[in-house]
Amino acid sequence: MITVALPKGRIAEETLDIFTEIFNRKFKFEGRELIMEVGDFRFLNVRNQDVPIYVERGSADIGVVGLDVITEKRLNIVKLLDMNIGKCRVAIGIKQEDEIDWSRPNIKVATKMVNITEQYFAKKAMGVEIIKLYGSIELAPLVGLADAIVDIVETGNTMRENGLKVAENIMESSAHLIANKNSYYAKKDEILSLYEKINRVVESRV
Repeated sequence: MITVALPKGRIAEETLDIFTEIFNRKFKFEGRELIMEVGDFRFLNVRNQDVPIYVERGSADIGVVGLDVITEKRLNIVKLLDMNIGKCRVAIGIKQEDEIDWSRPNIKVATKMVNITEQYFAKKAMGVEIIKLYGSIELAPLVGLADAIVDIVETGNTMRENGLKVAENIMESSAHLIANKNSYYAKKDEILSLYEKINRVVESRV
């Protein structure tokens, strides 16, 4: 059996649609179901941030998770395939009337993506004080808690609605198929067979 960790929400639905297309049978979590078994597959319905942890620690053989999460967590997994779904950007947001002054010695940034933020501002040779927040990050610049935020952006509407703008893009992200290193060797034939099937569907949709 192959255990697959999926993030809750839209990416899980899109991934299950791909499985439905490949195997011509229904793959769908019912209600608040967290584990679903269909044929030779067990699917786990977990938080986006937790997918690569389940995979790295071997509780799942493979998983689907955003490149931003993989980059942030720096985990020891095998990256198999860009699935071309769940597309978004990691971007710097600031107040509409502000501009980033890169000549400043340092900046205060609110984010949950600490590693990505530190790495980006280090490349810009600017010191950064990171304020780690887990929600309503857009609020931080509006009340003077931070000069800027680093967050996921899909359309930019959430920032605009809160008086912010995208000042700079840090990276593009989309959902990737990843594998546990031990599983990749122990179940290589099954995983590569599934990879080929998923890849064909992904390529047909481009």
